[in-house]
Amino acid sequence: MSDVVTGPRPRPGRRPSMADVAAVAGVSHQTVSRVLNDHPSVRGETRERVLAAIATLGYRRNSAARALATARSTTLGVVTTGSALFGPTSTLIAIEGAARDHGYYVSVATLRRYDAVAMHEALEHFMDQGVEAIVVIAPQDDVAAAVESFRAPVPVLVVAALEHLPADTGTTPAGPTTLSLAVDQRAGARAATDHLLDLGHRDVLHVAGPQDWFDARERAAGWREALEARGVVPTRPRQCTWSAEDGYATGRDLAEAIAAGEGPTAVLAGNDQLALGMLRAFWERGLKVPEDVSVVGFDDVAGAAYFVPPLTTVRQPFDVLGERSVALVVGALDGRRVATERIAPRLVVRSSTGAPGRV
Repeated sequence: MSDVVTGPRPRPGRRPSMADVAAVAGVSHQTVSRVLNDHPSVRGETRERVLAAIATLGYRRNSAARALATARSTTLGVVTTGSALFGPTSTLIAIEGAARDHGYYVSVATLRRYDAVAMHEALEHFMDQGVEAIVVIAPQDDVAAAVESFRAPVPVLVVAALEHLPADTGTTPAGPTTLSLAVDQRAGARAATDHLLDLGHRDVLHVAGPQDWFDARERAAGWREALEARGVVPTRPRQCTWSAEDGYATGRDLAEAIAAGEGPTAVLAGNDQLALGMLRAFWERGLKVPEDVSVVGFDDVAGAAYFVPPLTTVRQPFDVLGERSVALVVGALDGRRVATERIAPRLVVRSSTGAPGRV
């Protein structure tokens, strides 16, 4: 790298400015700005001098000043429920990572209650920060209902398996509007149920998650559709929370009937935690999986491949969800028409499913 041209240095204790970088590098303020914005018109030697001056001075951009000058904060607001559950947490992490890949950062507002007042407070918080768009992770009915009062002057993306989101690709006009995006929960449950039916099962029980969650309702609908398409009459699903404890309690109830040859030969769990609890209950009762009963989960959490036995489950591509979410809002900000579509999950077949061992 070329030697830095020695010029006036900032006083000790004062934060280096762009003017200081220009003085040390022996270039104009405009040239420094071009280097910082990766403008192609700067000569290589000049660029090296400016970068060396930046390193020498320890210069950092003033993000607030840049936002005022460009009317772009490169910040996205994200509203989340603060849930520690796998789906919402993975969605938040994926969006944050994708935002950085696009040159954006996120500001997160965690709601403790889901009503119009809380949403308006979050909106005011984001508007004070000058966010360019807002992403709402809305897994439950009350969160989505509160979004209806969210009259933001910037694009808003709702990440939720909303029933009205079309399965086919559509377009949404750019500008301050509300967009929707989700993993296709219904298709994932259909694929899992079809897998069990293909193995020869006809008594497939669904242990469902809480029905105020969009994902839970969509998974139940996919299970029901797959059975009905094969001429199998669905039994009533078991309603649970998302917890392994609930899966364990339900598994204990089912284990006695299965041991007596009267229970289901296969179970589609609403998520992997429910499946984990059932596997424990079946093991305690001396039932073999999949010989006595097959078990399928949903999510493919870290460690699902190391359950005993390794769990067949539906993998949600959260990395794709994060990338598509940010691409949607960036497209809207750039004035382009943006496409919305459900993201396909993938069935991961492992050792917890097999042909029924009893008639």
